[in-house]
Amino acid sequence: MATIETERLVLRPWDEKDAEALYRWAKDPKVGSRAGWDPHRSVEESAQVIREVLAVPESYAIVQKASEKNEPVGAVGLKFGMASDLARGAQEAELGYWLARPLWGEGLIPEAADALLEHAFLDLRLDAVWAGHYEGNAQSRRVMEKLGLAPQFTRETNGRLEHVMRVTRAEWTGRRR
Repeated sequence: MATIETERLVLRPWDEKDAEALYRWAKDPKVGSRAGWDPHRSVEESAQVIREVLAVPESYAIVQKASEKNEPVGAVGLKFGMASDLARGAQEAELGYWLARPLWGEGLIPEAADALLEHAFLDLRLDAVWAGHYEGNAQSRRVMEKLGLAPQFTRETNGRLEHVMRVTRAEWTGRRR
């Protein structure tokens, strides 16, 4: 899996050496709860999450180019097949992302996710990308809207109301012209 670069970011594969940086941000209860996971309790748990969840194809650590440490400050990725309950078939994927709270509001997630959508539609030739955000997470909804995802349906997930959105390759291509 190659890296993807944007103006301010490098999206690169996760490495177990990223566990301390992941823990630093993933222990924040406001980060994980918005994405549907519990705060990390230790560096060891973060290392396990890297091994079992993040070290898969099309899952990227978000690193700021201006950072001298090459440490992740968030994640962006695509889930396929059994890993996704939204993607419907081999040519669809589910988009997920999170970012360290001190960096919220700087436009980093739209930048990272836009680059990943370009990769999804041009390189992977996917037909559609899905994403969901929980009720009350207006920031995530705005990211999805900026990326061109449109509302599809609402459902209950883990006792919470989730709004599901989608963008097709044709819709994404039409917005890029």
